[in-house]
Amino acid sequence: MRRPTKKFWQMNRGELASATREFDREFIADKARLMTSAERADERRARRRGRPKIGKGAKKIHIPLERDLLKVADKIATRMGVGRSELIARALARVIARKAS
Repeated sequence: MRRPTKKFWQMNRGELASATREFDREFIADKARLMTSAERADERRARRRGRPKIGKGAKKIHIPLERDLLKVADKIATRMGVGRSELIARALARVIARKAS
């Protein structure tokens, strides 16, 4: 079906009938076909839930922090334009990199 140039509610009766003609057929399964591998991949991507995986994925943990330290961290994260988790992950990665070298 070609896409209508107008929104359905803006069409007159004739235009609406023409735009929706294919839905008047009672049984259209004979037009159905299997999805291509690219279409299956697109559908799998669309059905994924949650945040996109970065690296090997993330694990949620609970760490108690002093309130003042958390306030400062939030201010720094806001200035940097990142979230609290990202700031903490970057800082931890830096400490680990320093210790490894």
